[in-house]
Amino acid sequence: MPFKQSRSFDGRIKLALRRLRSHFNAMGAPKDIVDLVGAVTSDAEAIAVATVVRSVRGRAPFAGARAVIAADGFTGWLSGPAGRDVFRAAKKTLEDGRPLLLRTRTKAGALDLLVEPLLPRPNLVIAGAALVAVALADLARRLGFFVTICAPEKDHASFAEADRLVDGFAPPGDLLGDLYIVATQGAEAALPALARLPARYLAVVGPRRRLAALKRSLARDGVVPAVLDTIRSPAGLDIGAVTPEEIALAILAEMVAIRRKGQRIRAR
Repeated sequence: MPFKQSRSFDGRIKLALRRLRSHFNAMGAPKDIVDLVGAVTSDAEAIAVATVVRSVRGRAPFAGARAVIAADGFTGWLSGPAGRDVFRAAKKTLEDGRPLLLRTRTKAGALDLLVEPLLPRPNLVIAGAALVAVALADLARRLGFFVTICAPEKDHASFAEADRLVDGFAPPGDLLGDLYIVATQGAEAALPALARLPARYLAVVGPRRRLAALKRSLARDGVVPAVLDTIRSPAGLDIGAVTPEEIALAILAEMVAIRRKGQRIRAR
């Protein structure tokens, strides 16, 4: 994939660009390209925005001009060598999640630009309706996660704030998740389908001995050892958590640590 995000990143970025272009066609010349970015649904957003912060000559794009960059093209004022420079900068900022300043040149003069990533909301899939699952869904939404619940329909009332509710433990075919938690006594029904999906994080709430039995069952079903080794249990960082809310906090802390690895700028 052009940018190193998730398994579905390339598809999301192309979808975002198509939607941006459709808004251009429908609206003509918009007052602000950021209005178009806001029109793209949050689960499809995976783009970069380049803003001119300084223009040396009057014929160059004016300060404040913006362009939206996606994996297969852009919408805005970009062209020529400047377009290639900005495209490379967009690739870098989407890889590491950090904005950056760029100086480039056009035929009309030099430009200073700020290139910023607009990454999709992290997609968290929770299989089960245990108390930890309810607490995790609530806290994850507050931290900006897109939360999908896979649980029997009778349990859906416990998840008033979830973004998506799926009946049963099996994930739907159009699922765009990469963070998975199994929080149910019926893990035997939930884990096999999730274990076959590409994931940055897959964990089971419960003791290690329970996971050992589940892994043996998965191995008999053909799940390869390399995948089995990535399944975590107990889920979350070891902070001495006891209550469902504390366990949810520990799980989210572990997810954030994985998502943000390498992005933090260390103080010198």
